[in-house]
Amino acid sequence: MRVLVIGSGAREHALVLAVAEDPSVTALACAPGNAGTAAVAEQLGVDAADPESVSALAKQWQADLVVVGPEVPLVAGVADAVRKAGIACFGPSASAARIEGSKAFAKDVMAAAKVPTAHCEVVDNPARLDAALGRFGPTWVVKDDGLAAGKGVVVTKDVDVARKHALMLLDGGHPVLLESFLDGPEASLFCFVDGRTVVPLLPAQDFKRVGDGDAGPNTGGMGAYAPLPWAPKDLVDDVVARIVQPVVDELDNRGATFSGLLYAGLALTSEGPQVIEFNCRFGDPETQVVLALLRSPLGKVLHATATGELADLPPLEWDSGAAVTVVLAADGYPGKPRTGDVITGGELEGVLHAGTRRRDDGAVVSSGGRVLSVVGTGKNLKAARKDAYATVEKVHLAGSHHRTDIALLAAKGEIATPVS
Repeated sequence: MRVLVIGSGAREHALVLAVAEDPSVTALACAPGNAGTAAVAEQLGVDAADPESVSALAKQWQADLVVVGPEVPLVAGVADAVRKAGIACFGPSASAARIEGSKAFAKDVMAAAKVPTAHCEVVDNPARLDAALGRFGPTWVVKDDGLAAGKGVVVTKDVDVARKHALMLLDGGHPVLLESFLDGPEASLFCFVDGRTVVPLLPAQDFKRVGDGDAGPNTGGMGAYAPLPWAPKDLVDDVVARIVQPVVDELDNRGATFSGLLYAGLALTSEGPQVIEFNCRFGDPETQVVLALLRSPLGKVLHATATGELADLPPLEWDSGAAVTVVLAADGYPGKPRTGDVITGGELEGVLHAGTRRRDDGAVVSSGGRVLSVVGTGKNLKAARKDAYATVEKVHLAGSHHRTDIALLAAKGEIATPVS
């Protein structure tokens, strides 16, 4: 099987590494890729967000399966164009990808499916903002209705901060979603979906804030770990039954059948799991830890998902240990990152590339905000943390920063779900 992965981040590096382990995969390419994927897969040039360019490349390369990593190409309709070309594609149609592309659409789907989620209100006019803000609090959650790479959300107890963020979004022509605040720890659950059949993966937890102790602004994610030793034993079954399957069925009823990876971002509240958001693709950085523990051949699973044959697969097999990933970010991130700095240690085992490129002189340099993801594994979270941070110490990028507390509270047994 010839597999073409679309994207250029650490998520795609993790996908490429996992797919390469599948003996059924005979050829592997990544487009546009990065300096890390180049060591594992053939590198191909493409505008990943252009449906016709991706489908033309897939035909030219004679791909048997195209795996679309990022959300922007999916919302733009890349999966539709690839399927129209007669090639199997892992990733939802543009209509189904609206579950991430429009938070208002996602809320409407959840309401119809009777899925537990935060109370919300959409504001598209500054004149209505103050009255709407008055209906929320004392903690305000303000979101960009569209795609924002994880950085369009502000959670604050200061109504002036909430108002300033909302006005910035509205001034940019972006509708604003106001939500009630959900208590409890957060969790991410990935599910393979082939239209109707749902196969869950291990739950994970990521860290959105830039600094230790969840300080500072939101980012695309500064680290993650899996599994969740503190989570209720029936969490996955409960979320699939009461949240994921109803949403999959509702999308199917609307003619927006979902095929690919459906990601449920959850708050485990005192009233049970509630949805914070849905994503239409593998999350980054959770993918890096979840795939590090997967033992089933990923290429076969992706192909079965793309061709509607998930129900015929044996149960997924998992390593019994734990995985932790720590993101190394460039100076200035999550604002404007400094780029072009030389990276050393990027070839070490467990180091996944995101914002990197190789210069003409052969040096690997930074080219984005989140530059590397360093993955550690072990028999438990304490051992996986030790492994990850030992590797972090061997990597050098001038001015870089990372969180030092990824999975720390979980490893110490200091996370618990609220009691009703």
